[in-house]
Amino acid sequence: MDPTPLSRNRDFRLLWAGGLLASLGSQLASIALPLLVLRETGSAARAGAIGTVSVGALLITTLPGGVLADRIERRRLMRICDVLSLLAVAALVVAVLRGHTPLPLVLLVAAAGALISSVYGPAAGALLRAVVPTGQAREASSRMQARGAAARLAGPLGGGALFAWHPVLPFLAEGVGLLLSTVCVALIRTRAKPATTGGPAFSRAELTAGLAFLWHRPYLRTLLLVFGLGMNFAFSALMFTTLAVASDGGRSGLGGGTVVSCTAAGALAGALLAPRLAARARDGSLVALACWACALTAGVLVLTRAPLVIGLLCAVCMCLSTVASIGFVSGMLTAAPPDRIGRVQSAAGFLSTLVQPFGPLVGGVLLGSLGGTRTFALLALAIALCAAVVTWAPPVRRGPVLSPAV
Repeated sequence: MDPTPLSRNRDFRLLWAGGLLASLGSQLASIALPLLVLRETGSAARAGAIGTVSVGALLITTLPGGVLADRIERRRLMRICDVLSLLAVAALVVAVLRGHTPLPLVLLVAAAGALISSVYGPAAGALLRAVVPTGQAREASSRMQARGAAARLAGPLGGGALFAWHPVLPFLAEGVGLLLSTVCVALIRTRAKPATTGGPAFSRAELTAGLAFLWHRPYLRTLLLVFGLGMNFAFSALMFTTLAVASDGGRSGLGGGTVVSCTAAGALAGALLAPRLAARARDGSLVALACWACALTAGVLVLTRAPLVIGLLCAVCMCLSTVASIGFVSGMLTAAPPDRIGRVQSAAGFLSTLVQPFGPLVGGVLLGSLGGTRTFALLALAIALCAAVVTWAPPVRRGPVLSPAV
């Protein structure tokens, strides 16, 4: 008997809708928080501290978040995360309405959001695996990615518009989204209860169990090290450099906006195309294709500075990278043991996030010291090296090999 289509899978629809509401609310607030600090203090440095605190908190809590997702029933854990997020947003709303929002409160809310996200993400991934049959995992992941891309496309724009109307509105909208998300998750019937595990929750063995699983599988290890670390670093440097060049050093909002919009549209297109492309190619081939496309883009950018051309090239890169990412993540979560899925997802997220903040920094330093042409040439060489490794590395060419859990 064929499995129930995702469009008629009640629990999947609730999980998808709940995540959309929570993600959209988060994106509304992501632009409003730094704007709020700028409005209160007039300091760009203090506004920038929000991103630093968020990334730092995420790195610290990602691995423990995966442990919690493998210890507590996932649906219940997601509801707890939504409620805690709602309380944090409520505190911020009260402060804004009172006319004074202390910077420590804003930073605390940003850190709490990162912490809660580090738990919610692995729990949602584990619950998705329980809700959806293995044969539909890739399609389900694609729809989840499309949901996230749509929220990232609409959220900042909506958040900026609401903030311009009144500073409290983006946070009120986020609170409503979290409340509705909690209701959606509560209505899900499927339970994803992890196997009972003895011993201390946050021991070294528990925290590194996901990393150990990935390390002992050459196929996953190679793709994660090259695509998750190397390419993530180089791609973030490429995107920053591209944005700086397209915006003429910050003097052209139209050029920068074109690149950002095209990149977001490419991510959405990639999420929609992933199921069809994945049926025609192996995950390793899709990763290699994405890497070569990014290397080619960096090479073309040595020769052109037209914002529309840059935007279209970035859209293609983001589209292919999204397709490759969905394939890799779907395969990884399918291969992970049910009692370790949260820690495996957290380990992959930790390694990918670890290098991402340094990409724009390196891109900016190279751009300032070498200029656009040489910077794009160096990035093209670095990305081509990643592409070559993925294309010809024996573990990737052999494909995933099923082996006992370690």
